[in-house]
Amino acid sequence: MNAKTQPALSTRCVHAGEARDAHGSPHTPVYTTTTFAFPSTRALLDVVEGVKPGSLYTRYGLNPTIQSLEAKLASLEGAEAALAFSSGMGAEAALFLAHGRNGIVCLGDAYGGTLELLADQLPQLGIRTALLLGDEQERLDELLADGYGLVFLETPTNPVLEIFDIRALARKAHAHGARLAVDNTFASPVNQQPLVLGADFVIHSATKYLGGHSDLTAGALMGPAEFVAPVAGWRKNLGTAPAPETAAMLARSIRTLVVRVWQQNQNAQAIAEAMERHPRIRRVLYPGLASHPGHAVAAEQMSGFGGMLMIEVDGDTAATSAVVDRLQLFAIAPSLGGVESLATQPVTTTHHGLSDAERERRGISGSMIRLSVGLEDAQDLIADLEQALSAPRG
Repeated sequence: MNAKTQPALSTRCVHAGEARDAHGSPHTPVYTTTTFAFPSTRALLDVVEGVKPGSLYTRYGLNPTIQSLEAKLASLEGAEAALAFSSGMGAEAALFLAHGRNGIVCLGDAYGGTLELLADQLPQLGIRTALLLGDEQERLDELLADGYGLVFLETPTNPVLEIFDIRALARKAHAHGARLAVDNTFASPVNQQPLVLGADFVIHSATKYLGGHSDLTAGALMGPAEFVAPVAGWRKNLGTAPAPETAAMLARSIRTLVVRVWQQNQNAQAIAEAMERHPRIRRVLYPGLASHPGHAVAAEQMSGFGGMLMIEVDGDTAATSAVVDRLQLFAIAPSLGGVESLATQPVTTTHHGLSDAERERRGISGSMIRLSVGLEDAQDLIADLEQALSAPRG
């Protein structure tokens, strides 16, 4: 292989960042050490002052297991640098505190915790925030002209899978001297590469597809080294670096990321097509369907359409809950991205904390069921949905 040729993503998922030990382990060992010793004061200062890389103190993230994971995370998104966090919300909070002091614009829908942080908590610190719906993009120029310095968005969004044109939004933000941060959790690096499209930051709730087994909680931030560096200080003093054990588990999971996401893409597409034909389903929201409003943009900037879809039942909230309760293979649970399939009504979980008026404004109804499609056989999952939908209406 040419030394200048970057290996494919599946190869990088396995090999990037790994540091073999003296015993020949193919994976970086778990260093549960809290502190690391030095042969001299000069050697200590070289690491403290950033003159040389090295391990120092685990809360700082300067631990070999965490650093190995971060090299892998950076490779996933083609980034110069990455930081691992104890959760996706930890990554968002540190980013907003480091780069959002001039104002943050959230475009489109987002995870309920993100909306709470932006709408209720950051303004208490004097940070101005603006929350725009997807059809309010015309206001973005006005806000950027007013000095807002960070644009944040999900694409696809949680929970209605709205699609935004990353390349166009990056150009708009940069024209005003602002930066663009994209939450890539729903898509994963397998299906979408925001930095390549012009974004400045990529965020992941690594609990989801990167972790992939519903057995860890973590977050990640990737981007240019000069932009990521200020975030590290917030992570250090907020205490939101992951434990080494979690970092090792996440690195383990990333090794199978590509094969998992490929299968989830295929399963979700098959389910979306089947549900679009079902008489009890009013609407299916999945970027891989030609009927999806953002399908053309998704086809341009995504290499796969993901494992998340939304179905809207022909019935009210109670009738929809009854459908969810009859599911057998789909577990009723929040979160997403695991090998097992999950179903949840956003009004009962991710967006339960929003007022009825705010949910209505965002187009989130009690008739919606968000499906996180796992690795089961697609036909078995379709059969499970059909039996849950076929029961007499209560």
